[in-house]
Amino acid sequence: MKRSAMLVLLVVLGLAAGSCGGSDDVITVYSGRTSNLIGPLLEDFADSTGIDIEVRYGQSADLALLIDQEGDRSPADIFISQSPGAVGFLAGKGKLRPIGDEVLGLVPREFRNAAGLWIGISGRVRVIVYNRDLVDPSELPASVFELTEERFRDRVAVAPANGSFQDFVTAMRETHGDDTTLAWLEGLVANDARTYANNTSIVQAVGRGDVPMGLVNHYYNFRAKAEDPGVASENYYFPDRNIGSLMIVTAIGVLSTSDVPELADQLVEYMLGEEAQRFYSEKTFEYPLAAGVAPSSVLPALSSIGVATYDFDRLGGGLERTKELIDESGLEHS
Repeated sequence: MKRSAMLVLLVVLGLAAGSCGGSDDVITVYSGRTSNLIGPLLEDFADSTGIDIEVRYGQSADLALLIDQEGDRSPADIFISQSPGAVGFLAGKGKLRPIGDEVLGLVPREFRNAAGLWIGISGRVRVIVYNRDLVDPSELPASVFELTEERFRDRVAVAPANGSFQDFVTAMRETHGDDTTLAWLEGLVANDARTYANNTSIVQAVGRGDVPMGLVNHYYNFRAKAEDPGVASENYYFPDRNIGSLMIVTAIGVLSTSDVPELADQLVEYMLGEEAQRFYSEKTFEYPLAAGVAPSSVLPALSSIGVATYDFDRLGGGLERTKELIDESGLEHS
């Protein structure tokens, strides 16, 4: 099993003996989001319901492939994916059960599966994070495709194993074709692009000045600035709805093999409630998708940055081929 798919944390949350939750009230969650981004919400849900939560963390794509390999034996009840491609992959394999119409109605149609098999719970935008001491804003590219040019040699960081990067690559494949996408990936390799394990590592490296810029999700730099307002990293949004500024959602789905589908449905609904949506807005600086909660005041309005949108249902079927292209290009995972 790949290291990223290994069990890195098992969290059992719930009320003490004598609470309303019984021994059968347990939900097993496979989460492609890290514990700091999803753990607090799972803990709050467990505290308020008495339902225990067991969590397996890993890379979204690896966990989706693991669920597929486990088949009917998978212990997972819920899959939380950093991006829609991995959960869409499971939907295409018939591994997810429909979510109720009442819950689906909490989120706009463009942020959920057309058949109601998964739903988005938060959104973020792909950006370039750059070090303002090392990069003049006038030097930044108008298109993500320019990053393979000689002027960006050894100046760009990427995270090939990251689910959002893989969804972005899948969207590029769908809009520009496999040949163009592979050429871009190979161009990054030829241009000595630097690879990191995840977005956090890239933002930290850019802030330190280890690398001038990198492709990440927008909220990582907002979190870095909340911790250190003086950090030298800044976000840059590609103009004109360039695929480099793709809007991507975190997605959640209930496994068709779940033994506790009613409990799993409760967790899905909680993730779209006001408390959870405010957590995304105020704590993680993502764009909330439901419950009428406004984005954090520090975030630019989506209408002002011209983000690229996409039919997320088209991402799932391309996950395996995207991983093949990334590997074929020689862009090594860190």
